[in-house]
Amino acid sequence: MKTRRQVEPAADVSDRGFIQALGLRSATALNMAQMVGIGPFITIPLIIGTMGGPQAVLGWVVGALIALVDGLVWAELGAAMPRSGGTYTFLREAFQYRTGRLMPFLFVWSTILATPLIMSTGMIGMTDYLGYFFSMSSLESHFIAVGFTVITVALLYRRIDSVARLTNLLWLAMIVTVAVTIIAAFSHFSPHLAFTYPAGAWHLDGKFFTGLGAGLVLAIFDYFGYYTVTYVGDEVRDPGKTIPWSIIISIFAVLVIDLTMNIGMIGVVPWQVAEKSTTIGTDFMLRAWGRPGAAVLAILIIIAAFASVYTGLLGASRLPFNAARENLFFKPFGRLHPRLHFPHISLLVMGVVTAIACFLPLTTVINALIALTLWTQFIAQVAALTILRRRQPGLKRPYRQWLYPLPSILALAGWIYIFQASGWSAIRLAIAWTVLGVIAFLIWARVEHVWPFGPKEIREEFLEREPEPEPIS
Repeated sequence: MKTRRQVEPAADVSDRGFIQALGLRSATALNMAQMVGIGPFITIPLIIGTMGGPQAVLGWVVGALIALVDGLVWAELGAAMPRSGGTYTFLREAFQYRTGRLMPFLFVWSTILATPLIMSTGMIGMTDYLGYFFSMSSLESHFIAVGFTVITVALLYRRIDSVARLTNLLWLAMIVTVAVTIIAAFSHFSPHLAFTYPAGAWHLDGKFFTGLGAGLVLAIFDYFGYYTVTYVGDEVRDPGKTIPWSIIISIFAVLVIDLTMNIGMIGVVPWQVAEKSTTIGTDFMLRAWGRPGAAVLAILIIIAAFASVYTGLLGASRLPFNAARENLFFKPFGRLHPRLHFPHISLLVMGVVTAIACFLPLTTVINALIALTLWTQFIAQVAALTILRRRQPGLKRPYRQWLYPLPSILALAGWIYIFQASGWSAIRLAIAWTVLGVIAFLIWARVEHVWPFGPKEIREEFLEREPEPEPIS
């Protein structure tokens, strides 16, 4: 008996010229490919070092809970306002009543710096694992990371339906990487290594919470990406259902993946050894399946990391585009490719900045990235949901946050805790970059004659309007 192969329906074209090709499967793959990537394979030693033992697994559990309650913020906003740009659109709609275009401008300003730096960590991580096969100097490794950037941009320079198909393939490669890691880990798993804690590991004192905070800064880096689908909202089919469910499914799936994989690796490599490793994936596999296994895993990790930077640049390239379309950024960023229908100028610029960032040290940027991102995006976005609930009660919300406002409150508390744990140097950088952004905004506002040098423009783009009555003749 023949069975019909299940395929996603054919893509439509939106009223803004985008091809709506991303269904639930592709959207979930997009999120998960960005979330897993290189993160666990470079942060496990760092989190173990900050928390001082196998209790580091608590960081991933708490990080997942924060990601989940925050994901419900993204789910409501993304379903109600499916546009390319994600947070840019949410902040524009919420803060326009008080501060005009300031908040979305600051978000785009921070993204131009933060997103390429995040992407560069993946490029550098791929290069580190490539070092398992080839000896290279520091300068050579930087140029190889730039090469990975060029390849990524070239593969993204195409129609979104082609991107969706490649995303599914990369997602499959990521799943294979995770599966091989977990199978290898539990074929040589030692509960004694995984669950034997140093003295005082669970004493709930100042040292414990300081270590947990520092560990959360790294753990949440591993979960970043559950919201990637909101950055390509114009290209999502049935966004009212697809966006919320893709966020929720991807968070739960990656929680299971990260916990299983991280506990498994700690059960093979003693934590005292793991915390000193720079390529924990191959070091772990050498103990489990020897050199052939380590070589295979190194290749798979490179592919999974590539999936992460590929999906990350895909989403990030839509942010300056949307801002430019709203007359809030340089106009060339608002152009769609005339034949392929994607924001090519934005993609190219993001690629160039990422390539430059590949020359920066890997470990020195993560804390600053987290602080800057939390300050201008996640904390502001929790406020945006509350403001929109009050200012736009008539907004069509295909999904409404469960148990509102409890998830928003818990997310805000978690982000404030992680923000202060990122360290004063990172916090100072976030504040300084924000101040520069405010100055840049004031200069731009003066030239464009908008608030505070002109009237506020209240748009309320997503509110459904009652049709005006026809004039009586």
